[in-house]
Amino acid sequence: INAEYGGHLKENVVYVRETRLTNLVSGIMIGASVLLIPHPLDLIPIPVLYGIFVYLAITSLEDFQMWERFVLIFTEQTLYPPLHYVRRVPQKIIHCFTLLQLLQLAVLCLVSFAGSTYLKMFFPFVIILLMPIRERILPALISERHLSALDGEH
Repeated sequence: INAEYGGHLKENVVYVRETRLTNLVSGIMIGASVLLIPHPLDLIPIPVLYGIFVYLAITSLEDFQMWERFVLIFTEQTLYPPLHYVRRVPQKIIHCFTLLQLLQLAVLCLVSFAGSTYLKMFFPFVIILLMPIRERILPALISERHLSALDGEH
């Protein structure tokens, strides 16, 4: 059922039929793929596997909120899509939050892709340090109302 509200199209879900058969079949197929490990999997070239993973990563970017906010940095404000956080949070706060997340991602990548084994050992500690950053430092920089709008899907 489609209805228009103030120029925006809204869909109301009337009924959802849940089936677990799809999950069961996909789980069985993933489990059966273990049987392919010794020989048939060796026939697939490694660059083909890398290409599949890159394709999956690129196609999933549009559902990634941090990517949406990163694209907003380079988009004119009048062309912003009507997303929930765009309506609730000022542009400057959105960009500040996004840049802080990108900085955290860069630190994680630096530690995880480092050449030194000793530096890679600190990866779990860096992950643990993200929690106090989110719980203590970010609320000091950005109001809790804005953080709740930026954090997840509302």
